[in-house]
Amino acid sequence: MSIATESPTAVTAHPLRWLALVAVLVAEIMDLLDATVVGIAAPSIQRELGGDATTIQWIAAGYTLAYAVGLVTGGRLGDLYGRRRIFLVGLGGFVVFSALCGLAPTPGILIACRVLQGLAGAILIPQGFGIIKSAFPPRELGAAFGAFGPAMGLSAVGGPILAGALIAWDLGGAGWRTVFLVNVPIGLACLVLALRVLPESRGDRSTRPDPVGTALVTAGLLLLVFPLVQGRELGWPGWSYAMMVAAVPVLGVFAWHQVRRARAGRSPLVEPALFRSRAFSGGMAVGLVFFAGMTGLFLVLGLYLQLALAFSPLRAGLTLAPWALGVAIGATASGAWLGRRFGRPVLQTGAVVMALGIVGIVVTLHVAPPPTGWELAPALLVSGIGMGLFIAPFFDIVLAGVTLPMVGSASGVLNADQQLGSAIGVAVLGTVFFSTAAGHGMDAAFETVLWATAAMVLAGAALAMLLPRRARPEETV
Repeated sequence: MSIATESPTAVTAHPLRWLALVAVLVAEIMDLLDATVVGIAAPSIQRELGGDATTIQWIAAGYTLAYAVGLVTGGRLGDLYGRRRIFLVGLGGFVVFSALCGLAPTPGILIACRVLQGLAGAILIPQGFGIIKSAFPPRELGAAFGAFGPAMGLSAVGGPILAGALIAWDLGGAGWRTVFLVNVPIGLACLVLALRVLPESRGDRSTRPDPVGTALVTAGLLLLVFPLVQGRELGWPGWSYAMMVAAVPVLGVFAWHQVRRARAGRSPLVEPALFRSRAFSGGMAVGLVFFAGMTGLFLVLGLYLQLALAFSPLRAGLTLAPWALGVAIGATASGAWLGRRFGRPVLQTGAVVMALGIVGIVVTLHVAPPPTGWELAPALLVSGIGMGLFIAPFFDIVLAGVTLPMVGSASGVLNADQQLGSAIGVAVLGTVFFSTAAGHGMDAAFETVLWATAAMVLAGAALAMLLPRRARPEETV
């Protein structure tokens, strides 16, 4: 790995940098809330619009898959046209498509609007990391990036709680539609703030679009995720397996194409030099596995509480409050000093604690069937603490070794990895849940998903050995 040290004076502190961080975090929170609300909102959506189990999975996976596909290109757009400008365009699009989701009259239109919403988010979110890295001096970057972990963790578990409250509130008889419509006033307020406080920054302006690379990565991910979602409903026909097998060579060609463009000096979508950083490569593997388990579990947990235990949307959302409290505790402890002092071991400890909490949910299912929210609370609290310990230092460790000109591409790739993991988690764990429920009932299906999630989280802890022991802000790729 080529090591370079950025001068402490390389970045001039932006006077409104903390307000800029607020604007970026609000956008990040809106995105993550929309990725996790479906588990609570899905039964209400299904009752009003119709559709089957596959429809529920596509409402969730359509958003995250589109997000993952668009994120890499989104990061490059900021490098080329200016991160502030692209941030504002993406935020405006996110608000518009959120409104359209809230007005959708059919499941098909809702899924289409979710895809467009995901693409807008893919344009929006990568700019935030670049804007923050250009606005903050090196001595404050750790604190700035450290804020992303708690925000991600709290919004991931806060989404179901907010969704349950909004559906129960039923403002104007809108029901589940308020889950999407709430983004409109919040997004507009964020847009006004961003217009006033965000600095402009650019990466490498010689960047050029890569339509071939975009087509290859889109095709490869669709070949992988589409049969995972649709295959169960159609009885796993031969073409579903053929598509998943075909995804491997297509993504292999994409990787070869990126290396070839880099050697020719033609601005690849994914800069191969990023993977010379052990932190970045390891972070990609850890993020893929961890976020797959986390997002898939949130979808299934919301469905189980409502469909199997007959909880109302509000009660289902409030049942997850101990998890949110645990994330706040874990992220605060990890982000404040544990993560910076001990680094990787804190992240790994968090994953192990989260897995123990998930096993605790399994134990609760057997000790107190059917469990109440209060009986689930201790295990959910432990799971949340572990999740908070994991997420808070994650981005700080992984992005520590990326130079400012490459941060747009790096943040895009890392976020794409997170969203791809989320899409795969929704597809795989959703399919496991519905397939097992059809033959063995929802209790057995939920327990199977819990064991699978615990295994995925522990795999993330093991893969974290690829990361450096702690973040090294002075190292750059």
